[in-house]
Amino acid sequence: MTEAARIVAWRLRRPSLAPVRIALLAAGAEAAVLVLAAWFVQFAVVPGFSAVPATGWAVLIAGWAVPLAAMGRAYGMGRLLRLRAGLPPVLGALAGAAAVAQVSGAPGFTIAAGCIPVVLLLRLGFAASVGWAVDQGLTERRAVLVGGGAGAAALIRGLASRAGNDIRICGIFDDRGGDRAPDVVLDVPKIGRFDELVGFCRAAEVDLIIVTLPPEAEARIATLLDRLRVLPVPVHLSAFSRDFGFRDTPEGLSALLPASFQPERRVAKRAFDLLLGGLLLVLLAPVMLVAAIAVRLDSPGPVFFRQDRHGFNDRPIRVWKFRSMYHDKADAAAVRVVVRGDARVTRVGRLLRKTSIDELPQLFNVLGGTLSLVGPRPHAVAARSSRQEAFDRIVDGYSARHRLPPGITGWAQVNGWRGEVDDPDSLRARFAHDLFYIENWSIWFDLAILLRTPVSLLDTRRAY
Repeated sequence: MTEAARIVAWRLRRPSLAPVRIALLAAGAEAAVLVLAAWFVQFAVVPGFSAVPATGWAVLIAGWAVPLAAMGRAYGMGRLLRLRAGLPPVLGALAGAAAVAQVSGAPGFTIAAGCIPVVLLLRLGFAASVGWAVDQGLTERRAVLVGGGAGAAALIRGLASRAGNDIRICGIFDDRGGDRAPDVVLDVPKIGRFDELVGFCRAAEVDLIIVTLPPEAEARIATLLDRLRVLPVPVHLSAFSRDFGFRDTPEGLSALLPASFQPERRVAKRAFDLLLGGLLLVLLAPVMLVAAIAVRLDSPGPVFFRQDRHGFNDRPIRVWKFRSMYHDKADAAAVRVVVRGDARVTRVGRLLRKTSIDELPQLFNVLGGTLSLVGPRPHAVAARSSRQEAFDRIVDGYSARHRLPPGITGWAQVNGWRGEVDDPDSLRARFAHDLFYIENWSIWFDLAILLRTPVSLLDTRRAY
């Protein structure tokens, strides 16, 4: 990358604050405040106050009010910013929750009436804090333009004239120069060439790529799309946009390549990983303890083995495993693939690898956010087949499998594609399964893969 691109990427190293995250924070804050307010209202006005039932009624009211408010879209950006828009659905939800509590035997309407001033103050606080975040640019969608010149200028003017525009252009990439693509277009600088764009989008947190080339440049656009398919970032064509909104939705006709990991997906997958990953860690702790003791007693060296692998968007991550090789023969760089009967593997290591128990420490990676429970298996940064062929030489566009976070188990693994990569076709099969998973991801798909994983481990033909 150019020096200018590196500086911009460093500034964009942290993601923007997505509306879904703001909505979750607001809903959580409102739930907590309603519980406290309802409890204190009962303390103040209910005769014969008792702390235990009062807590139950407070949780009941908040537990109904917040979901009802969410159904009324009370946590959308527009309703958080404007009191007149956000207050009616919240008050309606509070009334519904009060009715449920009243039917259950609690003084629901009395409690709800006492909570109204607190809700009003909280909503004023939401409007001020969310407004501040918007003014500071924390909620902006960061975009880079592919192509400068007249197309870029038209897009920048269109965005500037759009009411409520939340897109910030961070730079322009173009191979051309001179009048066709000047170094600066309406104060937006050109910071790199086309072949530097993928590296930039892996170093920076970018929300969308907008191609400003004319539709007639079909060949060049097709070439660019082939390069950009490996990214999780949506790609739009400015000429197809009607309102300069560039939303990644079925109605977003400008989307040439959709996003593979939208903020809503990130939140759902992360919640799934934290809840189920924490449960699995507790349940499997005894197995992990026995494995750790066995590794320690079997051969000298550390219990754990750490290796740098490809993570989401091709960024390197450090993955944990139980050590299965002799310490002085451990191969953190994965220069040599483990093959059947490999002398580097210890006696305990063979059992751990055959049963995949050596992978269990990766649950700590899941809780830390570098791995998911389910996803394409992370390969070593310099991974090669047993024939010493680099993976990215075997499969064209190999890094497209990094458009979702890697996982402990995956669709390829439960279909028998695990262990040694001993021929090009086996890697191509894994790649095809990984792409299928990325294109069809859902929480239910993750759950189905997790349920199939124990059965798939019974097939140990490729595990050694």
